[in-house]
Amino acid sequence: MNRLSREQMAARVARDIPEGAYVNLGIGLPTTVANFLPADKDIFLQSENGLLGMGPAPAPGEEDPDLINAGKQPVTLLTGGCYFHHADSFAMMRGGHLDICVLGAFQVSAQGDLANWSTGAADAIPAVGGAMDLAIGAKQVFVMMDLLTKQGQSKLVAACSYPLTGLRCVSRVYTDVAVFDLGKDGATVLEMVDGVTLAQLRDLTGLPLQMREGA
Repeated sequence: MNRLSREQMAARVARDIPEGAYVNLGIGLPTTVANFLPADKDIFLQSENGLLGMGPAPAPGEEDPDLINAGKQPVTLLTGGCYFHHADSFAMMRGGHLDICVLGAFQVSAQGDLANWSTGAADAIPAVGGAMDLAIGAKQVFVMMDLLTKQGQSKLVAACSYPLTGLRCVSRVYTDVAVFDLGKDGATVLEMVDGVTLAQLRDLTGLPLQMREGA
């Protein structure tokens, strides 16, 4: 089956971020979206460790150890960017001041429930971070993830079996084989990778998927 690379997934998410948006990119795969945002558009990236106006990753050799994102990865700061207290950053997240956040996930339900902080396994290390604050505080929550686990199980499910981060908070899921819109009526397919069929997606997810009208 054809699949998008992680860079192609990041570029696809970047296409849906409008100019003027205030955006948080979650730890891990979502951080790569910053590298595909157009330089001629004003998009304001926020990081929960207290940055606003974050830019793409620095060129090799130009890293500043004091300029990092919440995942401790080196980043750049655009002209006009600023630093502020961690508490102020969380007030921004919780106060509804972010237009979009992009998060990773262990599971997402067809109605938009999010599970991304723990698998519930006995040896799992819980990693709540700011995910719960972002899930309820951002105006839109996008999830970026592979559709299948390494064991071949769908991460887009009818109901999450892992501990929840937020209820009905995810509006769109970007995967390596398809993009899905979520809502009270379940998951619909917005687009698919070339060579992938709706029947295959239904088989992989076990969900009664339909194509979005006009897609």
